[in-house]
Amino acid sequence: MDVTMLIIIIFVILFLASAIRVLREYERAVIFRLGRLIASKGPGLILLIPIIDKMVRVSLRTIALDVPPQDIITRDNVSIKVSAVIYFRVIDAKKAIVEVEDYLFATSQMSQTTLRSILGQSELDDLLSQRDKINKELQGIIDSHTEPWGIKVSNVEVKQIDLPQEMQRAMAKQAEAERERRSKVIAAEGEFQASQRLADAAKILSDQPSALTLRYLQTLREIATENNSTTIFPVPIDLLAPFLGKKTDTKK
Repeated sequence: MDVTMLIIIIFVILFLASAIRVLREYERAVIFRLGRLIASKGPGLILLIPIIDKMVRVSLRTIALDVPPQDIITRDNVSIKVSAVIYFRVIDAKKAIVEVEDYLFATSQMSQTTLRSILGQSELDDLLSQRDKINKELQGIIDSHTEPWGIKVSNVEVKQIDLPQEMQRAMAKQAEAERERRSKVIAAEGEFQASQRLADAAKILSDQPSALTLRYLQTLREIATENNSTTIFPVPIDLLAPFLGKKTDTKK
């Protein structure tokens, strides 16, 4: 009798262990009964019929999937390696299990082929300068392909673009030439503005002799502050004009 009760207790424990499942908040259970899909349940406590029911656990959390580096030839015939990362999540657990064999592998393969296709139609300058636009285009195309699988692609980011060494050197030379051009333009603009200011100052001094005299006195003050053994005083010809006039009258 004791052995029979022990067997019954063990049987009940095994039955409950195989019949009771607890799912977390981010998990869903896809239930198959004799091979036929019946429901998607969870989270919390769910009951299964042992042997008859089979459960497949699916996570609804966002997955960050690395796309391996892809060899790509751009539209302007530049060979590059591009890697990316894709963020997606399961929004329909039943489709993710029934419509595709392995949704992780399928999403990865779809991302790789789409990455090669889209970036191969773009030029290198667009890949480097319009990355946000390319990311949105990749996200829209991949999401449209994974939607029948119950997968929602939320974001795609081109992570790294590896350029050939000769292309890197050419771009470095181009950037250096561009910086040199800008510096020359800025210097020329400064010279032009300075010449304009000097022309304006010369015009003011020529129209107002008193201003020229004040400038002369200021120059003398600046010379006097220097520790020089010899000081040369420039004398404007206008200051000597009265004396020259008197000398001419005396000769007459």
